Amino acid sequence: MELFYTSAESIALDRAHIVIDGDEFHHLARVLRKQKGEVILVTDGKGVRCEVRIMEVGKSSIEGEILDHSIVSQPETVVSVALSMLKNPQRFEWFLEKSTELGVSSITPLITARTLSQPTKERVQGRLKRWNTILLSAARQSKRYYLPVLSEPLTFSEVTALQGYDLKLIAYETSTEAPKVECAGKNILFMIGGEGGFTEGEVAKAKDAGFSEISLGKSILRAETAGVFAVAMVRARLLAGENSEWF
Repeated sequence: MELFYTSAESIALDRAHIVIDGDEFHHLARVLRKQKGEVILVTDGKGVRCEVRIMEVGKSSIEGEILDHSIVSQPETVVSVALSMLKNPQRFEWFLEKSTELGVSSITPLITARTLSQPTKERVQGRLKRWNTILLSAARQSKRYYLPVLSEPLTFSEVTALQGYDLKLIAYETSTEAPKVECAGKNILFMIGGEGGFTEGEVAKAKDAGFSEISLGKSILRAETAGVFAVAMVRARLLAGENSEWF
């Protein structure tokens, strides 16, 4: 059964009532042509899981009856990635899609000394809207009950100042430090540079802020590949037995 999304405000558990509008309504009603009486799965992207019978398909929204609901537990292992904005926006969008499928918890577009793409505030808002649509589509496809959080672009200094992580790692192409880190149950932040990587000065500042440098292998990966690799590495370790958790 496919999974669809709506806002938390559109789910009334006390009245067993739900409303779906916007892009999800278009996908349900216009693309999939769902009809009254069909049963679908719906989430708010924050852990609420609802089995819903469609009661009415309107011009701009679908109303449904909640037949059953549950709360899906949050993953114990949290993986965040701060990835430099890239000159080719399609490569950044590929990272958004694949990292969402793999279970990333949050994504921060990063501006470093070597970031080539630094759009205006107006263009950033347009990109954020498109990026969130990509995240939604990827989460729907992979049936995720928690949508990744996408922040506005932050500078290198702003990211290094972020708090609340158990483990902060910066990928550096000249590093010889293998990523032998325990992942299970940790809140992990990876910082990945863009074209040209990080400067030596940035790596030094990151270390001063509590980051540890790691190598992602001898071959030089594209930035978007490195970001996906970081998330996949954690997922693989959990599935291999470090922890039975699926995230």
